[in-house]
Amino acid sequence: MNRHEMDGPIRVLIADDHPVVRSGLRALIETETGMEIVGDAADGKEAIEKAGQLLPDIVLLDLMMPGVSGLEAIEGIRQHNSDIHILVLTSFDQDDLLFPAIKAGAHGYLLKDSSPEDLLRAIRQVSRGESSLHPTIARKLIREFSGSAQETNPAVPLSKREHDVLELLALGLSNQEIANSLTISERTARKHVSNILDKLHVSNRTQAALFAVHRGIG
Repeated sequence: MNRHEMDGPIRVLIADDHPVVRSGLRALIETETGMEIVGDAADGKEAIEKAGQLLPDIVLLDLMMPGVSGLEAIEGIRQHNSDIHILVLTSFDQDDLLFPAIKAGAHGYLLKDSSPEDLLRAIRQVSRGESSLHPTIARKLIREFSGSAQETNPAVPLSKREHDVLELLALGLSNQEIANSLTISERTARKHVSNILDKLHVSNRTQAALFAVHRGIG
């Protein structure tokens, strides 16, 4: 079920091995209307366990943690709780983990030097099942992602309308914003996005956006 179909605040679990980061994120998010912190974790193993116990809407996840890594945590969380959306918190020196994390099912990426406003915006986007991908990170991922995309998609099998939707999706627009731009209903926009994911053989909007950026769409 999508967040726009639900009532109540966005439930957030923080997973980071640095106490000061967890404390700072908690202090920020707890002041925001419509969000609540349901718990935190200091490593990947604890993140998997608490995600299963607390069933948050969003896990804010650091990729570099001791023991069970952030990448392994994504796989563990998604395997048992596919409705939980994962927003990765990353730094530039973690680029080699980003592509595997996308394949594992993360919905968004946020650089740790992003503004508080960007963080809160990303949480809302990802909670709606939308992607939140920093442009700098997108460019770093395109080269590796495009290889597999070209192998499985030598020609983009999209209709003209789906191509239009993909252009807007690549710009980070929500389903409602896509609907407004194309003068269609939000439900129709959502259906087009679902069809695009199926045709491109990708699992979420983040992967579709990367595909579009590589192909020069949007």
